[in-house]
This record gives sequence, C-alpha cells and structure tokens, in this order.
Amino acid sequence: MQLLPKGKKILALSGGVGGAKLALGLRHCLPPRQLTVVTNTADDFEHLGLSISPDLDTVMYTLAGMNDQERGWGLSGESWTNLAALEQLGGDTWFQLGDRDLATHLIRTQLRASGKNLAEVTAYLCRKLGVAVKVLPMSNDPVRTIVQTEKGEMGFQQYFVRERCEPKVSSFRFSGVESAAAHPEFLSLLRDDSLAGVVICPSNPFVSVEPMLALDGVRDALSNCHAPVIAVSPIVGGKAVKGPTAKMMQELSMPTNATAVAEYYRDILDGFVIDACDASEAQGIEAMGINTLVTPTVMQSLQDRIDLAEQVARYAVRLAQPDLVV
Repeated sequence: MQLLPKGKKILALSGGVGGAKLALGLRHCLPPRQLTVVTNTADDFEHLGLSISPDLDTVMYTLAGMNDQERGWGLSGESWTNLAALEQLGGDTWFQLGDRDLATHLIRTQLRASGKNLAEVTAYLCRKLGVAVKVLPMSNDPVRTIVQTEKGEMGFQQYFVRERCEPKVSSFRFSGVESAAAHPEFLSLLRDDSLAGVVICPSNPFVSVEPMLALDGVRDALSNCHAPVIAVSPIVGGKAVKGPTAKMMQELSMPTNATAVAEYYRDILDGFVIDACDASEAQGIEAMGINTLVTPTVMQSLQDRIDLAEQVARYAVRLAQPDLVV
C-alpha cells in the first residue's frame, strides 16, 4: 500500500508522548525514507551533570519499540537500582532516571563533551537502537522553556516533574531562542518540492510545538510552505489526551476545546484533524478557513496509531491534490 506519491515525504513535528504515538503510526505506514520527525528540544536540561533530552528520547524509544507504554515515558523493563542508591546518598531524585535510560544520557553527555552536536548524537543513538526513520532535534543550539507561574519562573522540567504541573501558569518564554538556529535540514525540508505534508502531532501547543515555531524562519517557512500543513488536535472532548494542555488553556483563559487549538495555529494551517466526538466544532473551524477532518484520534493501541497515521497521510495528499482519489 502506497499512501504518498512516489518520492514524496511527510515531516512530523513532535513533542513527547502524544506526538511519539502518531510518529510511530506514521513509521508503520510509510517507508523510512518518506518520514522525518523533528522533535522539540526546549524541554532539555542538565541534571546530575548529564545532558537530558526528554522529548527526543521519548520519540526515539517509541520508534525503536522500547518505550514503557504504561508510564508513557522511559524504557520498558526498566530497573531503578541507581536511583535507590542515589536517594540513600542524599542525591537529587525528583527526576527519575532508570538504569537503562541512564546509559542513553551518559552516552549523550560523553559525545557532546567530545564535540558532537545534538543532531549527530541523536543520529548515533538512533542507529544503535535500530531506528530507521530520520529523527532531528529542532535545533543544535540550546533553547529552554521557562514557565511563568504563581510561584515564579521555573524551568519546564521543574514545573512538569518536580511540581507535577500544579502551579498556575500565566505565560511561557523560550530562553535562547533568539540566537538559536533551526536545524538546517528542518528548514530545507519545509522548502523541498518532495514534501507531501507537514503534520503537527497532537503535542502541547504551548511548550512542545511553540518552541519549534519560535525558531527564526520556521513560522514563515510553514506559512509559505507549498505542502499542506496539518495539525492533529491534542484536545478531545474538552480534555487533553495526555499532559497539562487543558489545564494550561484554562489558566491562560482559553476555551478547552479543539477550536481554540485551531485558532492558536490558524496562521500556518491548511488542515486540522479533530476527534469524532468533537464533530460539532468542525463547521466553526471551517469558517476560519481551515479544512477539517473528523476521525477517531485517540490512540490506545498500535492499530489506532496506524489508522490515524494513514488518515492523516491520505488527508495531506487530498489537500495537496483535491482531484486525486486516495
């Protein structure tokens, strides 16, 4: 089954768990050469002297078939001996590093110290883990999401993990984004004639996708992209499928519905995918000038991921070539 015309590609923009699910579905229904996944790195941080890239690792582990599906993050079959020893010694254990996961961070830190950039390290790790799909960090330069909360500013991992998303948020900023360059292959693919579509995966718009859009040249490239730009709503039935998206929307005085997400991306979108339970919102989204696809979007099983990915890929082709039957 060939979903895309010969020589065409999909570019997926992904945060962590939700985005990785759709990336996995796309991996199963497209040949590796037809898929590139660009991943948010504004969640990255230094912990215990190690270079941690949570979203990159989630995407990488998911595509390798190694992710812990119950927790949604980390590796399956994980053990925690090192964490227990660290706690006994009074170490900082709020960010849990499993024994197997620790090896990834040790190698990344070692390679970065030897002069390798983040993309080179990611390519190395993907090769070692058998990931055939190209996975790119959004930038080789450091960008860090800073969350403004009622308790003051804090790094994203402090907010997300240590504080368990409990403080009320008022805004976000991305430290370093002004001087950071988007990965050159990211920008070149957005201008490439081989591109069949850009898929913004169902990731948090504010802290997973916006850092990518904030990089110099990315939003303009998406606005002027010859291929359709499609987003999959992370809000289903007024709730976030995963993570604090709905909570953030409420605290930012936004309606917690798919329409608000479409409005947020309005300037760059050609198509928007919403769940069947939100079908009543389709007409309003269409009125914004955004073509809308209504289909089941909750990905509980591998087949759900594949089914949604097939729908999205066919949708991209349909938007690009309305007269083509796919």
